[in-house]
Amino acid sequence: MAAGLVKPHSPALSVITRVFDAGLIALAHWVAILAHQEEWRNIHTTATVVAGAVFLLAGQSLGLYRAWRGESIGREIWRVFASWAAAASVLLLLAFVSKRSEEYSRFISLVWAISSPVAIAAWRTGLRLSLRRARSRGRNTRSVAIAGLTELGERVAQTIAESPWLGMHLAGFYDDRFEERGHPIPPELGKREGNLDDLVELARKGEVDLVYIALPLRAEPRINELVRRLADSTASVYMAADFYAFDLLHARWGSLGDVPVVSIHETPFYGVDGWLKRMEDIVVGSMILSIIALPMLFIALGVKLTSKGPVFFRQRRYGLNGEVIHVLKFRSMTVMEDDGQVKQATKNDKRITPFGGFLRRTSLDELPQFFHVISGTMSIVGPRPHAVAHNELYRTKIEGYMLRHKVKPGITGWAQVNGWRGETDTLEKMEKRIEHDLAYIRNWTLLWDIKIIFLTVFGRKVRKNAY
Repeated sequence: MAAGLVKPHSPALSVITRVFDAGLIALAHWVAILAHQEEWRNIHTTATVVAGAVFLLAGQSLGLYRAWRGESIGREIWRVFASWAAAASVLLLLAFVSKRSEEYSRFISLVWAISSPVAIAAWRTGLRLSLRRARSRGRNTRSVAIAGLTELGERVAQTIAESPWLGMHLAGFYDDRFEERGHPIPPELGKREGNLDDLVELARKGEVDLVYIALPLRAEPRINELVRRLADSTASVYMAADFYAFDLLHARWGSLGDVPVVSIHETPFYGVDGWLKRMEDIVVGSMILSIIALPMLFIALGVKLTSKGPVFFRQRRYGLNGEVIHVLKFRSMTVMEDDGQVKQATKNDKRITPFGGFLRRTSLDELPQFFHVISGTMSIVGPRPHAVAHNELYRTKIEGYMLRHKVKPGITGWAQVNGWRGETDTLEKMEKRIEHDLAYIRNWTLLWDIKIIFLTVFGRKVRKNAY
C-alpha cells in the first residue's frame, strides 16, 4: 500500500464497504441454507434483498458508513449490530404481515441472524486493524499542522504522537505570537515552523492535509481570519476548542435549526445507546425477576414474622432529570423516615432489625427495585438514588452533584462496587461517590454495565460499609 493510497479514494472505499456488507449478508444466508440442505428459492432471494437494503439504510442513518479514522472499533461494531437488528425486525414484521413465516426454516433464520452481524463485524475489524498497521508503518498518512502554541495544541500533538495508527504526521506548530508568549511545547512533540501566513501558504500548496486550530476561544477574530484564508485551499480544517474547561459530561455536537451547538452536560442514553440500555434493563431485569420471585416471597415472610410493621418501605428519591420517584425496598428498620430529616444508617444502628441487618449486608432489601427497572423508572446499573433530604443537602455542597440525575438511578453502580456505599459521615466520602457516578456517566458502555453487575455479585468491595 503506497503512502496516501486510500486517502483520495475514500468515497470508493465507502462504496466497497457497502458492497462487502451486503455481500456478507447474502453469503451468510446461503451458508445457512446450505447447512440445512435446502435449495435456494425465491423467498430466500426476497429476504436477502430486503435485509441488505434495510441494513444499508439503517447503517447510513446510524453513521456506519462515515469515516472512522481515529475512533474506537467498538463504536463501529455496535452500529453494525444495531443496523442488523433493524433489518431483522423488518423481516420479522414482513413475515408476520404476509403470513408466510411458516414457509421459512427456524434453523436457517437463527443461523442467518447470528452469522450475518458476526461476519460483518469480523471483516470490518480486520479492515480497521489492517489500516492501523499500515498507518503505524507510515503508510496511508496525512500531514497535520497545528495553529496555536497553546496547551490545547500540545494535547492535540500528544494524541497524534501516542496514536500512530491514526495515520497522522505532524508538520509543526504555527502561531503569529512571539515564541516566548506561547505555551512551551516539548521538543519531542514538535516545534514551531512559522507563523499563520506560512501555514496558509503550505495549505494552498497542498502540503498540509489537516489543520487543527488550537487557539483560545477568546481569539475569535484571529480564528475567523484564519478560517477565511484557509478556505482558499483544499485542507480539512478542524476547530480543537478547549471545551474541557467546562467539565464535559457526554458532550456531543448537534444543531438548533441551522445553528451548530455542542452539549456541555448531556445524558449518554440517546439514540442507539438509549435503546441498548433499555433492552438491557428489560431482558436482564426480567431474567432476574424470574429467578428471585420465590426468594422474595420468603424474604417478605421473614420481614413480617421478625418485626412489627409493613413488609415494604417506600421512600421518595430523585430519579431521571431530578423528578421525585418512590423507591420500594424490603423494610429493614423499625422506622419509616421520609421527611426533611433522614438519618443515614450507621454501624450497630439500633433502628435496624436483626433480620433487616442481614438483608442490608447482602443487599437483598433492594430486590423489589427490579419492579422499578421493568417499569422504566430505574435501571439495573446507575447512580444509586439518595433520599430527597440528602439530595437537597449535598447539591449545595458538591459541585456537579445533580448531574448524576442525567441518567436513571440504578440498583447498583460503579461507586457501590468500588466500596463507596453506606454511611457518608464526611463530605469527602460523598464526593468520592459522586466522582464515581459521573465517571460512569461519562464513559458508559454496555460491557461496563455487565462488569458492574458481575462485581455486584462476586466483588469484594461491594459489601464494604454495608450496614
